[in-house]
Amino acid sequence: MTSGLWELVLKGVWVTIQLLVCSALLATAVAFVAGVARTHRLWIVRFLAGFYTEVFRGTSALVMIFWVFFVLPPAFGWQLVPLWAGTLALGLTYGAYGAEIVRGGLLAVDPAQKEGGIALSFTPWQRMRLILLPQAVPEMIPPFSNLLIELLKGTALVSIMGMGDLAFSGNLVRLALQESAEIYTYILLIYFVIAFLLTRVMRGLEKKLKAGVGKAPVSKTVMPEPVEIEAGAR
Repeated sequence: MTSGLWELVLKGVWVTIQLLVCSALLATAVAFVAGVARTHRLWIVRFLAGFYTEVFRGTSALVMIFWVFFVLPPAFGWQLVPLWAGTLALGLTYGAYGAEIVRGGLLAVDPAQKEGGIALSFTPWQRMRLILLPQAVPEMIPPFSNLLIELLKGTALVSIMGMGDLAFSGNLVRLALQESAEIYTYILLIYFVIAFLLTRVMRGLEKKLKAGVGKAPVSKTVMPEPVEIEAGAR
């Protein structure tokens, strides 16, 4: 490829990274709000959070992008730029999946920990902030890492809006060169490199968070040496 075409691909990489960061931040915020709400003591809060989760988990991210970018503007009289439309659609969609990760992580904490907070007269917010989340978040990192990789691959859906992401740029280069195998091989490799780097970052974050929780090391038990009993000894 020429330098101009490589520049087009690199611009697509930058757009994809921007979209990934923005939608991941939105999805994380939504996931924690909805996930914590799923464990709330009030049934109406649990119902609303559950309703959101079921709606966005049960609909296609591609259709949601169509809805945000093509349906909402005529209905409300405003138009989102492709970056923010993609961020909103992907963030809300993947945030619904993340909400179940948060809910599962909170419910996995030993109930005795919550009872200890009640015994210490902690408020519900103090129990959540000081007891439940510090123990639950490290266990959420592996599934959140998988969800982040899925979100990276989901960013390719915004190409339907004409947004110059990596997938859209790769398709333009393919049309210019009339060469599919080479171009899409490069695109696959770029997605793989980004995903690999994200996995490494998430693993480092997981180790750091688990080190902060602190578990007692398992001590080695020293086994006594066997005592030989002579024959005929009583």
